[in-house]
Amino acid sequence: MIPELARPCVYMQNSQRVEEVIQAMQQAGPNTLQVISDFDMTLTRFSYNGKRCPTCHNILDNSKLISEECKEKLKDLLNTYYPIEIDSGRSVEEKLPLMVEWWTKAHALLVQQRIRKDLLALVVRESDAKLREGYNVFFDQLQEHSIPLLIFSAGIGDVLEEVIRQAGVFYPNVKVFSNYMDFDESGALRAFKGELIHIYNKREGALLNSGHFQELRARHNVLLLGDSLGDLTMADGVHSTENILKIGYLNDKVEERREAYLKAFDIVLEKDETMDIANAILLHITRGQ
Repeated sequence: MIPELARPCVYMQNSQRVEEVIQAMQQAGPNTLQVISDFDMTLTRFSYNGKRCPTCHNILDNSKLISEECKEKLKDLLNTYYPIEIDSGRSVEEKLPLMVEWWTKAHALLVQQRIRKDLLALVVRESDAKLREGYNVFFDQLQEHSIPLLIFSAGIGDVLEEVIRQAGVFYPNVKVFSNYMDFDESGALRAFKGELIHIYNKREGALLNSGHFQELRARHNVLLLGDSLGDLTMADGVHSTENILKIGYLNDKVEERREAYLKAFDIVLEKDETMDIANAILLHITRGQ
């Protein structure tokens, strides 16, 4: 049905179900669809030319806005907590307090740096952050058909928005739920706003923002994109979901995590740095009209 689904990087436990869901979405039409996505390593690349690409946090961590001492402390946190985040032998319940601990410590370190708001655009421009290949087709298709794109991110909203803005695809149909910085009168970072969004509480983020989902009540078909099992709950605020298609990017520790991803996601994309599969599915859904 969609030739791209036959690519070697595509894994599906139940390809027949995938086809049925896509057909149902096509018949219902694009005005019943919403796309819910993670950002870091989902809409952005995991690596480029063999080198790891930065997350929103990394963009700041690697920048000249951060002292060398702070960089070392942030690196220590990454080396301590990232292996826990991707450890398939630990339960979400076990990881949860540790992820909160990681993000809280990292945010406290960033606040100490008094990061200036007016320098964020420059830092993003100088970074190696890259949206996935084909991102412009993805964002343009959604904009053209007025399909809402809701981004739930454990990253930093101010940095995330700047990445999309500089790529020229921050359209009105894009809505971001993330951790936003709070700047003082002089434009220096003094805190982070509201509740912490981390990799395993996106369900709470979705439910807290259920008012936004209310506006999208007629959009009961969901295309969900993520790179972590924690992303699976991002659509929990959607009212009366009819069809949901979950696409998972498996970027790292592929062999040991494949089985868990295949059980959780309808389509698993291994080491795929493009938006090709999502684009092909969107084209199929919108072409039916």
